[in-house]
Amino acid sequence: MEFIICSSCWAWKSKGKPNGKKPAPEEKKLYLEPEYTKSRITDFEFKELVMLPREIDLNEWLASNTTTFFHHINLQYSTISEFCTGESCQTMAVCNTQYYWYDERGKKIKCTAPQYVDFVMSSVQKLVTDEDVFPTKYGKEFPNSFESLVKKICKYLFHVLAHIYSSHFKETLALELHGHLNTLYTHFILFIREFNLVDPKETTIMDDLTEVLCSSSSSSSGSGGSSNGSGNGSSAGAQNHVKER
Repeated sequence: MEFIICSSCWAWKSKGKPNGKKPAPEEKKLYLEPEYTKSRITDFEFKELVMLPREIDLNEWLASNTTTFFHHINLQYSTISEFCTGESCQTMAVCNTQYYWYDERGKKIKCTAPQYVDFVMSSVQKLVTDEDVFPTKYGKEFPNSFESLVKKICKYLFHVLAHIYSSHFKETLALELHGHLNTLYTHFILFIREFNLVDPKETTIMDDLTEVLCSSSSSSSGSGGSSNGSGNGSSAGAQNHVKER
């Protein structure tokens, strides 16, 4: 299964219309408020936690962490799933980006956010429980395509995390689970960066949050997403037209 990303216009009223009305103000991102970004459930240095231990095989490390992130992100989403409905989230949107699902025949599917998340979780569950893909028995080899499958899984999981922040942070805040979400996001981002599992262009949409939460380690590995011009520049471009990649 593949994704196609269509950047739609988040601040679509950024330019005045012929009727002379003033453009609507850009929506404030609550999850960027300092009082909330500083909330964590631990102060552990995740940069060290994600590094490959000397005695561990790379594929084993990727498999273990990917499976764990899948379960944690699935659990985090379940806490707000009752608020993520076909009516409240008619598309799988994250700020100025809308995600489409591609089925096994390559057909592009526009779906609601809960449908999209269900597609993600179902497909990932199938992969991580497949003994031929994520072997658990001694002597069983990982497939040659293992790394590419892990990259695909991580991209899916990033979309889910980003949607929680973009569309359901208020509910997460009301449940007092924002500390858990921030901790999970920080751990996940540092993991995918450590092993180059997700294209920086894919995560650009959340660069503002990433910079705040991962600032301690972004000076060396985290600044790449913005320095190539894909940060503010891409947001400005998305205001005027729809892009696909």
